[in-house]
Amino acid sequence: MTHDIAIIITFAVYMLIMMSIGIYYYRRTRNMSDYFLGNRKLGAWVTSLSAEASDMSGWMLMGVPGFAYVAGLNAGWITLGIALGTWANWHFVAARLRVYTELAHNSLTLPDFLENRFEDKSRLLRVVPAIFILIFFIIYTASGFVSGGRLFETIFGLDYTYALLLSAGAVVFYTLTGGFLAVSRTDFIQGVMMFFAILIVPLAAMFMLGGPLVTAEAIEAYNASFFQPFAKPDGTTITLLEIISLMGWGIGYFGQPHILVRFMAIKHTSDIPQATRIAMVWVVLSLTAALAVGMVGAVFLAEPLTEANRETVFLVMTNMMFPSVLAGLILAAVLAAIMSTASSQLLVAASAVSQDFYRSLIHSKARQGELIWVSRISVLVIAALAIAFAMNPNSFILDMVSYAWAGFGAAFGPAVLMSLFWRRTTRNGVLAGIVVGGLTVLIWKQFAWLGLYEIVPGFIFSLLAIWLVSLLDRQPPEQITRVFDAAGQSKI
Repeated sequence: MTHDIAIIITFAVYMLIMMSIGIYYYRRTRNMSDYFLGNRKLGAWVTSLSAEASDMSGWMLMGVPGFAYVAGLNAGWITLGIALGTWANWHFVAARLRVYTELAHNSLTLPDFLENRFEDKSRLLRVVPAIFILIFFIIYTASGFVSGGRLFETIFGLDYTYALLLSAGAVVFYTLTGGFLAVSRTDFIQGVMMFFAILIVPLAAMFMLGGPLVTAEAIEAYNASFFQPFAKPDGTTITLLEIISLMGWGIGYFGQPHILVRFMAIKHTSDIPQATRIAMVWVVLSLTAALAVGMVGAVFLAEPLTEANRETVFLVMTNMMFPSVLAGLILAAVLAAIMSTASSQLLVAASAVSQDFYRSLIHSKARQGELIWVSRISVLVIAALAIAFAMNPNSFILDMVSYAWAGFGAAFGPAVLMSLFWRRTTRNGVLAGIVVGGLTVLIWKQFAWLGLYEIVPGFIFSLLAIWLVSLLDRQPPEQITRVFDAAGQSKI
C-alpha cells in the first residue's frame, strides 16, 4: 500500500506540473498562430524532442515491447522502418515544409497549406483532407487513451473505465488551456522522461539477471528464434511481403499531421540539422531499448503475460524492480508518452474543425478569439468520440496505431511530397491522391489482401493517382507555381 501511495503522489505531482504549464500558456495564447504553431518560435531542442515524443507515444513504451515480448528481433523490422522514415522526414521534408507553409499565406494546418499552395477556390482541398484527419485521429487518439487506461488499471488496480477517463481528462485539460505552446513545452519534458525511462528498465533488468551475457543466454534458452530477425515466433521464416509490411511503417512519416506541424513551427530552417541529429539519437536508442524491454521481459517475468496484457510488460517490470518513488517517475514517463501524442492529435484534429470546417464553410469572418473557442469545444467533442472507441480494454494498442498511421501516411504522404518536390503537381492531382490513398487504407484494412500492410498499397496508389491526374490536367497556370518557385529560391 505504501508503494502505491508513493506512486500516486509522484503521478499527482507530475500531472499538476503539466496542467500548470497549460494554465501558464493559456494566458499567452492570443491568436490562432499561437494556439496551433506557437507563432513559429520553437528552437531545435524543443522541436526535435516534441516531434519524437508526439510521434512515439505509448506504443513505443507498450506496443513495441509487447510485440518484441512474443517475436524477439522479428519486431526489429518495424523499428528499422521507423528509424529510416524518421531520418528521411527530417532530411527531405522538414526545411521545405517550413519555408513553403510560411510563403503560402502563413498556412497553419496541412489542409490550409494545400489550399494555399494550389490556390484552390473550391474549398475541397480543405474539407476533404479535414475529413480524413478527423477519421484517423479519432482512432489514433483512442489508442492513446487505451494506453492510459491500461496504465492506471495495471498499476493501481482501477476499473478500466475509470482509469481511461482519468488519463483522458488530464490530456484534454492542458490541450484545452495552453494549445500548441503548452503541448510543445510539455512534449519536451515528456520526451526527456521517455528517453531515460525506456533505457533504464532493460538495463536494470539485465543487471538483476546477472548481466548482458547471462541475459542473452537466458533468452536463447527461452526461445532461440528471438535472436533471429528472419524467424517468426512459431519458427517459420518471415516472407519478403511481411518484411515490406513491417518496414512500411517508415513511409508513413511523410503524412503524419501531428509530426509535420512541428516542422512548420521551428524558428529557423538553420536549426533543422541540429534538430535532426537530436531526433535521430533519441529514436535509435529509444527503439533499441524498446525491443530490449520485450525480449528481456520474456525471461525476467516469472509469470507469462497473455494476449493484450503482453503490452504491459514495461509497466509490470517497472513495478517489480524499482523503489516506489523511482517507479513512480518511470511510470509517469509512460503517462508522459500517452499525453504528448494524444494532446498533439487532439490539437491537429481541432484545427481541422475550426480552420477547415468552421472558418471555411460556416463563418469566414470569425475573429481569432472565436476560432480559439471553437477549437477548444472541438477538443472536447473529439476526445469524447475517442473515449467511446477506447472503451474496449482488450484492444491492441499497436493495431490501433497501425491503422491510423496507415491512413495518414497513404492519404497525405504522397500529397506532401509531390507538393514540395514536383512543380507539375496540380490541385486535382493532390485531391485525387488524398481520396485514393485514404479510401485504399479503409478498404484494404477490411479485407487484408495478401497479408500486406495497408499503408503500402495506399501509398503507391496515391502516388500514381497524383501523377496521372496531374499529367492529364492542363499545365497549371503560372500563379499556381508561385509558392513552389519562391520556396525553391529560398535557403532551404
